[in-house]
Amino acid sequence: MRIAIVGTGAWGLTLAAVLGAHGREIRLWARTPAEAERLARERRDPPRLPRRDLPPAVEVTADLAFALAGADILLLVPPAQRVRENLQQARPALDRRTIVVVGSKGLELPSGQRLSQVLAEELPSTHGTPPVVLSGPNLAGEIAAGLPASSVVACVDRHVASVVQQALTLPTLRIYTNPDVIGVELGGSLKNIVAIAAGIADGLGVGNNGKAGIMTRGLAEMTRLGVAEGASALTFAGLSGLGDLVATCASPLSRNRRLGELLGKGYRLDDACAALEGVAEGVPTTPAALALARRHGVELPIAEHLYTVLFEGKSPPEAVADLMARPSKQEFEGLTAGN
Repeated sequence: MRIAIVGTGAWGLTLAAVLGAHGREIRLWARTPAEAERLARERRDPPRLPRRDLPPAVEVTADLAFALAGADILLLVPPAQRVRENLQQARPALDRRTIVVVGSKGLELPSGQRLSQVLAEELPSTHGTPPVVLSGPNLAGEIAAGLPASSVVACVDRHVASVVQQALTLPTLRIYTNPDVIGVELGGSLKNIVAIAAGIADGLGVGNNGKAGIMTRGLAEMTRLGVAEGASALTFAGLSGLGDLVATCASPLSRNRRLGELLGKGYRLDDACAALEGVAEGVPTTPAALALARRHGVELPIAEHLYTVLFEGKSPPEAVADLMARPSKQEFEGLTAGN
């Protein structure tokens, strides 16, 4: 099984390392010859891939056509806002039989599209397989360290999903399939918004009761928007919804939670982003999710108040106070048993 990986962030390097260590032939594309030469020579990148080296089965190259040649699967894992650009670069050399899997999490700006929609737009009409989404509670540092994890592969074609499932399943990584591409994708994207809010709660020291409230009500917001977009509510109770939400809101390895914590401690957004190693996808996802919610007439109170903190200068304590002062509601308003 030959797998091409586009994206040399923590997730891309981790996938290359763990898949390459278990018999997959990996070609990892680096954006520049200098980066490719460094990774090929040093076989490590401590800030993004701590405590693990790239195994011999991983070939690093700056030649995208070479990386894609003969690939059974292409794993796209750059920051969400660069998925379209990377796919456009890859398209001329992409074999129609190559299965394209997007493992990035987020919504594209300014289009507001899910990344599988971006793939569907950018893949040529003659491409032989539908888009695939990889999502779940997958903190890269834990997977790189060999700790057990689970993830979900979503595709409308069950055979294609099964092929990817078999290719990515490892002794320490259990892969499930789900035909609900919309739900799996939105779960992975929207939980980053909730994770920033949960991190703010940590930074403010509001306690576990307050943080649990944010996580639970945040899951309700994720589910409402997902159902409005055509997803199954049940998906949000699974690995790519609740599972990813718990991991991201709880772990010190989560960039989104860490960003929120810094905001809760009084950092400005630019300074908090600069303190991170990598991109906090919840920041651009927040306005994109709110635009999607407006199109569907769905209310997202946590995302709305987070937006005012991120982009309008409202202080985190003010946002928490305003959330607590909202009119009382029935717990499952906007969700019915049929959803």
